[in-house]
Amino acid sequence: MKHVKLLILTTVVVMFSTTVNAHGNKNHDKEAILKIVDDIKYGWENGDGKPFRENFLDFKGARYIESGGQNAGLDSLVTHHVEPEKDALEYLKLDFSDIEVNFEGDFAWAVATTRVKGKVRNSERTFDKSGYQTFLFRKIKDQWKVVHTHSSSRDYKPKTDKKHDH
Repeated sequence: MKHVKLLILTTVVVMFSTTVNAHGNKNHDKEAILKIVDDIKYGWENGDGKPFRENFLDFKGARYIESGGQNAGLDSLVTHHVEPEKDALEYLKLDFSDIEVNFEGDFAWAVATTRVKGKVRNSERTFDKSGYQTFLFRKIKDQWKVVHTHSSSRDYKPKTDKKHDH
């Protein structure tokens, strides 16, 4: 009887530690993905391609889509979009909020609400847009890599409280 109790206790301890470990890994993975999203925000705001080159998987067929336009490949994204904006914009402010991260094994996706504000240097034109961003990730050698992004935004229009509109 002692052996049966010991076997049951051992099984329960192993199951509990596996469950805790799985949740611990997911928390670690979520933190890693949120850090990547924050690094990407920094890269956009500062015209710095380094966070993209470190966190994106560079592969043939990669495409990154923004409000109807696209960059084919990581180099195109960095050299034709991210870095040139540093000189073209007086400032760029990007916010990702309400970030939701989901996992399916070594695949993950994050969806965020976005707000982007900036000022074009040569025309003094300002913009204020809001929308959504999707990031797709693959875990490769214990590191999460962005494999695709898609953002869509339009002119920011704050929601009005209909109760107070007359």
